[in-house]
Amino acid sequence: MHRRTLIASTAALAATALAAAVPSSAQTSDPENTIYLDLKQGRVVIRLLPDIAPKHVERIKTLARQGFYDGTPFHRVIEGFMAQGGDPTGTGSGGSKLPDLPLEASQRHFVRGVCGMARTSSPNSANSQFFIMFAPAPSLDGQYTIWGQVVSGMEYVDQIKRGSGSSGIVSDPDRIVHMRVAADVK
Repeated sequence: MHRRTLIASTAALAATALAAAVPSSAQTSDPENTIYLDLKQGRVVIRLLPDIAPKHVERIKTLARQGFYDGTPFHRVIEGFMAQGGDPTGTGSGGSKLPDLPLEASQRHFVRGVCGMARTSSPNSANSQFFIMFAPAPSLDGQYTIWGQVVSGMEYVDQIKRGSGSSGIVSDPDRIVHMRVAADVK
């Protein structure tokens, strides 16, 4: 009997540890504020953050619903930093036909799995391009808009083909297969 109690206790502790390791946002999903980013490697689930970046979240959802991101490349990928995509031209200078967005700065930090909006040197120039962090980058804090957080599938983001040199420009880049709002996926 003591052995069964020990096994049950160990299983309960493991379940508790797993629940603590997985962000509560991943445990209780809001399909309207969840993005499915399908890569050739697998599905990445991103929790949207409308409380800190409502305009950027709305933009990501609008473009995802239009199928804008489908087939777009991760044109700039820098080892130990980030993977950038969302430009249909693959050059780093393209965007959607929608107007640019103003910076929605927050107190959140750019850490592994954070999704931010790319922009030019103007803080109010975000449009469709975004990036996913491989590692922390405190120099970006407060300078770029954070709109989401990867809650599962980061191992697939880690497999995105890297670029060369300091610019991270990728030759024959990996592409987004589909990007959808979870509420729209049947």
